[in-house]
Amino acid sequence: MHKKIVGVVGGHKCSDEVEDLAQNLGKKLAKVVEILVCGGLSGVMEAVCKGFKEEGGLTIGIIPGYDKKEANPYVDIVIPTGLGLARNVLVVKTADVVVALPGEAGTLSEIAFCLQFGIPVISLCSWEIKGVIKANTADEAISKIKEIIIQRQKENRL
Repeated sequence: MHKKIVGVVGGHKCSDEVEDLAQNLGKKLAKVVEILVCGGLSGVMEAVCKGFKEEGGLTIGIIPGYDKKEANPYVDIVIPTGLGLARNVLVVKTADVVVALPGEAGTLSEIAFCLQFGIPVISLCSWEIKGVIKANTADEAISKIKEIIIQRQKENRL
């Protein structure tokens, strides 16, 4: 059985409130899954990686450029793609479940890819779209992730 991977998507710029939410989410996620994948840059991505690493988790950043130094300092494994925004497909396809935090068009594209590929996506104070699971707190998102993991294991999808 492969290790469980959660993806977190969100803006490369964010408010202090969203940054705190992302870091808190990262800490809680590290108790549920082994690996976190994200776009590897700043904002939500950096905050969630920081929280996840503080609790001993392994982080993967799939970055849009070729220079590994572009990744935030909390990324353990940097995957430089040179694909620009097209790397968003790789971020979501790597994950077993995705949490979307506030962001703009790039975040929206990642949510759309999740829906297209049948990857469960939880909106934590982010876009509200048909097919997306809504969560209002990090604890609520964690609870939903646990439910999804259990269900997908029963279906032999993990």
